[in-house]
Amino acid sequence: MEKSKSIAAIVGPTLIVMVLSELKFWNPTLYDTQIVPLVYLSGVLMFIAGLTIVRKHNHWVWGWQTTITVIGWLGISFGLLRMFFPQMYTTQFKNDNFALIVEISLILIGIVLTFKAYSPMKRRGEEK
Repeated sequence: MEKSKSIAAIVGPTLIVMVLSELKFWNPTLYDTQIVPLVYLSGVLMFIAGLTIVRKHNHWVWGWQTTITVIGWLGISFGLLRMFFPQMYTTQFKNDNFALIVEISLILIGIVLTFKAYSPMKRRGEEK
């Protein structure tokens, strides 16, 4: 549980800040021009982050901790896609509704992970 909370304390706030900073009303031209080397570099960083999470936290248990493992595997997967097919990510995706749904979902996941990471742990036999 302590390892899960430590990783969630990093991943949760990172997801929130990263997604909020990428929203169209804050950075409307952020993704207008993407170049292949930067897409590749972001893939390398996603792959490293995902691999680090999976190496330290590959737990498939029932509960919020599994979200961390899933994020790690998604980081590996999307990192590899961006590394091997960077040209695919340099074209604009026109489905703004889908992007908004993904962004809202990631912010909510970040909020849940942050809450779980920074909420006090209950000790055995202790009741509120």
